[in-house]
Amino acid sequence: MTPPDLPDLQDPVLAARLQHLLDHKTKPLGSLGRLEPLAVQIGLVLGTAEPHLEQPQLVVFAGDHGLAARGVSAYPSDVTWQMVENFLAGGAAVSVLARQHGLALTVVDCGVRHDFAPRPGLQQRKIAPGTADALDGPAMTSAQCLQAVEMGRAVVRSLPGNALLLGEMGIGNTSAASLLLARLTGSDIADCVGAGTGLDTAGVARKLAVLRQVLQRHPDAHAPMQALAAFGGFEIAAMVGAVLEAAAQRRVVVVDGFITGAAVLVARLLAPRVLQRCVFSHRSGECGHGLLLRHLGPDAATPARALLDLGMRLGEGSGAALAWPLLVSACALLREMASFASAGVSQAG
Repeated sequence: MTPPDLPDLQDPVLAARLQHLLDHKTKPLGSLGRLEPLAVQIGLVLGTAEPHLEQPQLVVFAGDHGLAARGVSAYPSDVTWQMVENFLAGGAAVSVLARQHGLALTVVDCGVRHDFAPRPGLQQRKIAPGTADALDGPAMTSAQCLQAVEMGRAVVRSLPGNALLLGEMGIGNTSAASLLLARLTGSDIADCVGAGTGLDTAGVARKLAVLRQVLQRHPDAHAPMQALAAFGGFEIAAMVGAVLEAAAQRRVVVVDGFITGAAVLVARLLAPRVLQRCVFSHRSGECGHGLLLRHLGPDAATPARALLDLGMRLGEGSGAALAWPLLVSACALLREMASFASAGVSQAG
């Protein structure tokens, strides 16, 4: 697979123009806090001093995991397809938030162990009915992994707009994300594993033991695509492709939590400049997310900063949807707020 050659979005002239506009609004310098660098980032991604976020797409990628049979989740695998039905019926948290904020919601069946009836809002792009058990062998073949990545790119190409909000659903996928974080960053798996869907202390210990065995089962899976194939899942691989395609199209990518962040980690290793296009919506309550954000920062000394920290660990894209109004506000303030000169307001001496 050849990742896209992403252009560097660091445009000193445009960045200076954006900062000049913000500095001359009717407010003390820097008083809008983190909304100001957010406005600059969005302006650079979209290549304009008057950014408009248009036709935002919230896409929930869904897939089942063979490793779930090892008891790494508090919920059975059937919950994956049941929650997909809930998304489509409008009853899930992300469904409510998408309606509230005017976000187009699409659910993608990447590899759910269930056959869905066709309906609006569902893209059926199943690679297989769930990944294999990563303790028995690779979760995906190399061909399946590449197919899933390319499928994610195709999903983005099929949707309009200049902003992509990432969501996911897949019982067992915090395990896959933990494995990717541990292997691709050299971190101890114990620092990457949390309660997921709500395991108790004994359940977390059992999950950790299983994941240690999985890492030992795949000692040579160190390159990004090798690790992705070894540990799964189809929805994570599809999100890698979606991030790469959205970045190539200069869409703003709103990253949800731990699992979507793991997909961004893989995409970043394939095409480092994807991070210029990414806004991290919230810091998850999942154990490994803080560590993941440290590895997704602009450099080794600077972790990525999430906009919100609400202790959430729901997934689905719920954090991305909650943070979305902040992006809209940042753009509106940049475009519409008066300057000292236009409002006839005296500046500080």
